[in-house]
Amino acid sequence: MEESRHDGTRHPALDYHEFPKPGKLEIRATKPLANGRDLARAYSPGVAEACLEIKADPATASRYTARGNLVAVVTNGTAVLGLGNIGALASKPVMEGKAVLFKKFANIDCFDIELNEPDPVKLAEIVCALEPTFGAINLEDIKAPDCFIVEKLCRERMNIPVFHDDQHGTAIVVGAAATNALHVAGKRFDEIKIVSTGGGAAGIACLNMLLKLGVKRENVWLCDIHGLVHEGREIDMNPQKAAYAQKSDKRTLDEVIDGADMFLGLSGPGVLKAEMVARMAANPIIFALANPTPEILPDEVRAVAPGAIIATGRSDFPNQVNNVLCFPFIFRGALDVGATQINDAMQLACIEGIAALARATTSAEAAAAYRGEKLSFGAEYLIPKPFDPRLIGVVASAVARAAMETGVATRPIPDLNAYREKLNGSVFKSALLMRPVFEAARQHTRRIIFAEGEDERVLRAANAMLEETTDKPILIGRPEVIARRAERAGLPIRPDVDFEIVNPENDARYRDYWGSYHELMARRGVTPDLARAILRTNTTAIGAIAVHRGDADSLICGTFGQYLWHLKYVTEVLGRDGLAPHGALSLMIMEDGPLFIADTQVNALPTPAQIAQTVLGAVRHAKRFGVTPKVALCSHSNFGNLDSDSGQRMRAAMQILDSEPRGFAYEGEMSIDAALDPDLRARIFPDARLQAAANVLIFAYSDAANAARNILRMKAGGLEVGPILMGMGNKAHIVTPSITARGLLNVSAIAGTPVAHYG
Repeated sequence: MEESRHDGTRHPALDYHEFPKPGKLEIRATKPLANGRDLARAYSPGVAEACLEIKADPATASRYTARGNLVAVVTNGTAVLGLGNIGALASKPVMEGKAVLFKKFANIDCFDIELNEPDPVKLAEIVCALEPTFGAINLEDIKAPDCFIVEKLCRERMNIPVFHDDQHGTAIVVGAAATNALHVAGKRFDEIKIVSTGGGAAGIACLNMLLKLGVKRENVWLCDIHGLVHEGREIDMNPQKAAYAQKSDKRTLDEVIDGADMFLGLSGPGVLKAEMVARMAANPIIFALANPTPEILPDEVRAVAPGAIIATGRSDFPNQVNNVLCFPFIFRGALDVGATQINDAMQLACIEGIAALARATTSAEAAAAYRGEKLSFGAEYLIPKPFDPRLIGVVASAVARAAMETGVATRPIPDLNAYREKLNGSVFKSALLMRPVFEAARQHTRRIIFAEGEDERVLRAANAMLEETTDKPILIGRPEVIARRAERAGLPIRPDVDFEIVNPENDARYRDYWGSYHELMARRGVTPDLARAILRTNTTAIGAIAVHRGDADSLICGTFGQYLWHLKYVTEVLGRDGLAPHGALSLMIMEDGPLFIADTQVNALPTPAQIAQTVLGAVRHAKRFGVTPKVALCSHSNFGNLDSDSGQRMRAAMQILDSEPRGFAYEGEMSIDAALDPDLRARIFPDARLQAAANVLIFAYSDAANAARNILRMKAGGLEVGPILMGMGNKAHIVTPSITARGLLNVSAIAGTPVAHYG
């Protein structure tokens, strides 16, 4: 604690907790309370109906209250982090932090409860009395051996999951890290010798878990501050420690470390010395988990054992053993099936899910959150990073499955695959909305060429395409650069093995490509020399020619550079046979649903005919996403009250749309607030043919559309899918430099669907 007072972190940390309002939590209502009708339903008399339903059938509490998604984090403050017994009140910032993690990583609501009760039996009685309020209990920072007593009593008396995270959360993450460490080392649980320091709750739980994973009891040597836990020892013993007592005349860590395959430290700084590591087995596994200073620093280990596999509890070293990899997701799965407990099978399922995820290709989102770190499975990447968004889908669904298979689920989930997709949709905001597009794309195999094939985002998108779709990526770029960057990103894909390469510096098709380009552009001032130069340096032109010649089905470009620059080459090469860019459509995924915006890029000042074309194209695409389009033609003018330029063009576009029957709802011209607020619109123009809030906004200026798109993306938390280039027969899509790897994957799915499926 004193260290943090002098390293510049104290005041920023205190400011973080104090401003803009004290603490890290607040309570918000999930139902409207805007009028007397709402009040009558939320409280008296309507609330009585929910009360009577629950009295008749207690299981309905998860339907009519928040209990099914509510966890209590309970402590008495007797063993808080590395601070010790600081008391219940002083522990509150930690418990609030735990509640924040529950919400952030698994969308679980949480109350922190700090109790002034040192007696473990009385503490257990208080916790048990909380059962009507919560769907699960997370015990936290209770000293050993009291924590064993509290958890045992609560588990025996309560019919909801009770989970002491200091014990079992740590044990699960250690189990996952150890599983993969042995995988890297080529060893097995049943053959290794483990030396452990720290006989507290976490240390004992980790050893218990390692036994469940296959470690032999006789191969575990437990040491604490008093030395080896051995038969006959009386000082500082309890039943949990006694279970690991060795029949030996050795008494110190130094005496038992020889030949150990794994060191597990949950004790204090400097406990393990470099000379001890030198006497361990070759390529030892060192888990030095004491915080903030581990039992031994990684550099000290590598100085004597360069092949060591090392994990710590710190985020500034590789392989941080962090409980956040476990507890949000094990509770998520347990709550969703109404589990009555978190049993061994659920914990082992959690371990395997975490371990398997690290062995899989890393996610683009995790790579973005940990920029600069190599996230490729191996000695320095044994477990996923906390911000890997795949954790919730993998781990929670594995836990739910184990709960159902072991009979502790009171609300079994009929379709676990759908459940997993729903979980993924909670973190990948585009997942659910993109599902019909991906399903349509999987029915066909199309060749998608990426102009900026050396970009890491493109590499990750290409890898995801190979994993999730039937489409075939083609990358434009230098093979050696692509291979090097794929390896650095921890991706298994390799050029000309997993995907085709077009190498601008040396490709057998170069003569044919520049010849085709010259043929198309000869009467537009492009000489043979210029055509050769462009087809050596301009990857967008190369990709467009590949599509023109039939070597690819669709082009994706624009991860760098200005949109209209790319559009110039796309239009010159592919804008023929009736194809011409009508507009760019951005799908913004908002908290309250999707919102389509056009034209964000193509026509700076669209004509009425272009506006009408944009409307028709946007409607077709909205239907592709399973959205019923409700179109508003947006202007500063509201239904003729201003004779502005935008109003005139929107009124003319309305006349074009009205010239024949349309199978969708549209209205205009109107302001954005009138488009999104049906009540306001009804006051302004009671006879409007559009009744609901609009979900397709068509603008009179691309500047306005693009500004709306960026405001929604940057300030309102909107996630963009697109831009989608309309009018080019799906032969090309131009993205923007802010696009993510997942955004590129979404656009590739759009490009992977034949035009026949667009209607």
